Amino acid sequence: MKAREVAGGGRAVEISPERLAGWYERFADRHGGVTRSELSTNKVVVTAVDGARAEVEVGFGGLALPEPVRREGLAIDELLEHASRPRRIALVLVRLGGHSVGIAENGQVLSSSTDRRQVHGRNKAGGWSQQRFARRREGQARLSLSDAADTVARVLLPELGSVAAVVLGGDRQALEALRADRRLGELFARAEPRVLPVAEPRRRVLEEAAESARAVEIVLFDR
Repeated sequence: MKAREVAGGGRAVEISPERLAGWYERFADRHGGVTRSELSTNKVVVTAVDGARAEVEVGFGGLALPEPVRREGLAIDELLEHASRPRRIALVLVRLGGHSVGIAENGQVLSSSTDRRQVHGRNKAGGWSQQRFARRREGQARLSLSDAADTVARVLLPELGSVAAVVLGGDRQALEALRADRRLGELFARAEPRVLPVAEPRRRVLEEAAESARAVEIVLFDR
């Protein structure tokens, strides 16, 4: 279980649906018990006796709650049920110079397409060919993102009606460039707010992202 620092001083961890109940039980044990559980459509906050908090931004449409609820102790059955529900999703992983897209179900990639296109790194300021180099790099970047958009349209648009959600990953700037493609408007309209932090897109990275997409991201705030 890898943790990463997040804004506000918290630590984010990804927990698979199968391990979620056990994780919360251990959280309660470590912090002297749980005082309350607060659930709304899009957020779950569990507060421990010592003041530690475990917060979840609920994805995939949120919890089916008519109104927010506050309960004593550890009481998160709706979150556990929501997380364990089988889902078919579309994955779009893009970084400058590479992309990997696919359809996954319950953490398994069913179909995919991965490709790379060379994009040179930035040249040092002051080089004699800096402007020519920058133009060349800009052209490479444009072709790379165009290829990525074409692949997303070819592989994912025909499957859009069969998926529960679209999960994005990679570089936000590259993703924003794809978002500007008119063909992909409906796809990006269905994208989850959470963007997966992924390495250079490859098939192996796509498989890891398929598991990560179904995991619940919990942000911990210790006291």
